[in-house]
Amino acid sequence: MSILPGAEPYRHDGGRIGFLLSHGFTGTPQSMRPWAEYLAEAGLTVSVPLLPGHGTRWQDMQLTTWPDWYAELDRAFDALRARCDHVFVGGLSMGGTLALRLAEQRGADIAGLVLVNPSVHADDPRLKALPVLKHLVASLPGIGSDIRKEGVTELAYPRMPLKPLHSLAKLWPLVLAGLPQVTQPVLLFRSPQDHVVAPANAETVLARISSTDVTTEVLADSYHVATLDNDAERIFSGSLEFVRRLTALDSSDGNAGAEGGDAPDDAGRSGAPEPSGTATAGDGRDDAKD
Repeated sequence: MSILPGAEPYRHDGGRIGFLLSHGFTGTPQSMRPWAEYLAEAGLTVSVPLLPGHGTRWQDMQLTTWPDWYAELDRAFDALRARCDHVFVGGLSMGGTLALRLAEQRGADIAGLVLVNPSVHADDPRLKALPVLKHLVASLPGIGSDIRKEGVTELAYPRMPLKPLHSLAKLWPLVLAGLPQVTQPVLLFRSPQDHVVAPANAETVLARISSTDVTTEVLADSYHVATLDNDAERIFSGSLEFVRRLTALDSSDGNAGAEGGDAPDDAGRSGAPEPSGTATAGDGRDDAKD
């Protein structure tokens, strides 16, 4: 099955700092591409894989489960580790779920996590019926394009297949149980007005992880797909400043520990100022106010 135009995976070979990004459930790398291109222009090596079953037709997802999606992200992480000195991982929605799982499994191999409206538990009581419902109904209306900004559309399936949704529901308790194993620095963005993932998910993550370096940002002008919404630039610039703070990334050329010609192809936006409203915690968790 051919990949939908715009849903292709993204890869940019830059310097010795890598950044792995994961899209969400029924979504595609299109939702992460502006973020990826921003980091690439700053000189980072960036990878956004297309998760199995995504980017073609929703029926193809019926043949996949969460281990398939995780395995693809794990392979992409290993590819970055093979060429980079430091690798950061970021994810939107289910992409955040997979990023957390990766952090639980890979430990110090991950330099830091950037999460955007991650999901870690079921908030809709109707999901309890999935074990039976998935055999009676193949799909429900899609969840894509929860975006406040006018004229912007997420490239996602118009239907939400229930078999893979049930698989995602099985992943959530595994990630929840492993949250205390997350010790990496964390930058978490959350949208108070999210019609897909309840804000309580972000609160659960912050309450259970063991990280002492935690920064949270409230995206008051964005819905669930914040990477394409009004606050997108805050995510982009905030994540780059997060990388700079934790590495020797040079703000003048966006490169760190580069060997030879690993500079970006184009001039990057590495001089973007830190967004207002950022709360940084060195020894605890501070939260920007709504």
